Amino acid sequence: MANPEHLARLAEGVESWNAWRRENLSVEPDLSAADLRGRNLAQVYLRLADLRQANFEGANLTEANLIQAKLSGANLKSVGLSRAELTTADCSHATLSESSFLDANINGAILVGADLSRCDMRRARITRSNLTGAVFAEANLSETNLELSRFDGADLTGAKLIGARLNRASLKGAKLTGADLTRAILVETDLQQADLSGCLVYGVSAWGITLSGASQTGLVITRADEPAVTVDDLEVAQFIYLLLNREKLRNVLSTITSKAVLILGRFSPERKAVLDAIADELRRCNLLPIIFDFERATSRDFTETIKILAGLSLFVIVDITNPKSAPLELQATVPDYQIPFVPIIQDGEEPFAMFRDLVGKFDWMLGPVIAYPSFQVLIQNFKAGILDRALKKHWELQKRKNQQIEVLSIEELVKSQAP
Repeated sequence: MANPEHLARLAEGVESWNAWRRENLSVEPDLSAADLRGRNLAQVYLRLADLRQANFEGANLTEANLIQAKLSGANLKSVGLSRAELTTADCSHATLSESSFLDANINGAILVGADLSRCDMRRARITRSNLTGAVFAEANLSETNLELSRFDGADLTGAKLIGARLNRASLKGAKLTGADLTRAILVETDLQQADLSGCLVYGVSAWGITLSGASQTGLVITRADEPAVTVDDLEVAQFIYLLLNREKLRNVLSTITSKAVLILGRFSPERKAVLDAIADELRRCNLLPIIFDFERATSRDFTETIKILAGLSLFVIVDITNPKSAPLELQATVPDYQIPFVPIIQDGEEPFAMFRDLVGKFDWMLGPVIAYPSFQVLIQNFKAGILDRALKKHWELQKRKNQQIEVLSIEELVKSQAP
C-alpha cells in the first residue's frame, strides 16, 4: 500500500511534490496501489517511485519523469504520456491501452505482458526494450524506433508500423496479422515463426531478415490507393512490385547494367587499398562498383553469386594477384557471359596456369594483363588502361550481339562455292 505521507505530498500539487523530491533525492516514493485516476500530473518527478498496482486511468502524465519507476500491474489506461521519460521503467503486465506515448522515451523498459492495445506510440523511442508477450493490437507505432527490442510472442494484430525501425529486433512467434509495415525498416530482424498474414508491406526495406517458419500469406505489396496485389514472400515483395511496374523495372535494370562494374579478387587486409582505390575511381567515373570479396564470403556458393553479379555488370575487373578462388570463378563465368573482363596483377606476380586458356578462347577476356607496381600508378592510368579498353570492347560485343544473322539459300551457297 502507498505511504500516506507520500500521498499527502502529492496531493499538494506537482510543483510542491517536485520541490520536495529535489530536496530528498534519496527517498524512493511509495505510491503503490494509489488511486490517482484523472489527476493532472504533467511534468511530475516520479523517478524510482514504487507505483505498482497504482491506478492512473485518465491521468495526465505528459513529460513526466518515470525513469526506473516500478509500474508493474499498474492501470494507465487512457493516460497522456507524451514526451514522458520511462527509460528502464518496469511496466510488466501493466494496462496501457488507449494511452498516448507521442515522442516518449521508453528505451530499455520492461513491458512483458503489458496491454498497449490501441495506444498511440508515434515517434516514440523503444530500443533495447523487453516487450515479450505484450499486446499492441491496433496500436499506432508509426515512425517509432524499436531497434534491438524483443517482441517475442507479442500481439501486433492490425498495428500501424509505418516507417518504424525494427533493425535487429526479435519478433519470434509474434502475431502481425493485418499490420501496416509500409516503409518499415527491417534489417537483420528475427521473424521466425511470426504470423505476417495480410500485412501491408509497400516500401518495406528488408535486409538479412530471418523468416524460418513464418506465415507470409497475402502480403499486400501495393499502396492503399492502388489495386491490391498480394504475394507470399516478404523478401521478394519489392521485386514483384517492380515487375508489375515495368517502367520502373526497366529503369532499374538499365541503371544497373549500364553502370555496374564487378570487382573480383582476393582482398586480404594488405590488399584492401587496391580495392578501395578501384571502387573510388569507378565512382568518380559515374559507375557503380560491386565488390565481391573472396576473403569474406563464406555462406553462399561462390559460383552462384558470381554468375548473378556478372550477369548484371557492364564489365568486370579481376585482380589475379596471388589468387585463391578467382581461377574457379573465372572458369565458371567467362565462357557464359560476353562482357569485358579486365585482368590486373601486382608487379612481380605471374598469372595462374589456366589463365592462358581463357585469354586464348574468349576475346572478351582482355589482354594483355595489366601489371601495376602500386595502386597509385594503377589509378593514374585507370582511364586509358582499364576504362576505355573495357568500354570499347563492350560496344564491340554489343554490335556483335545485335548483328543480323545471314541467311543464304542452299542454291546460292553451292553457286558461291563453285570454281
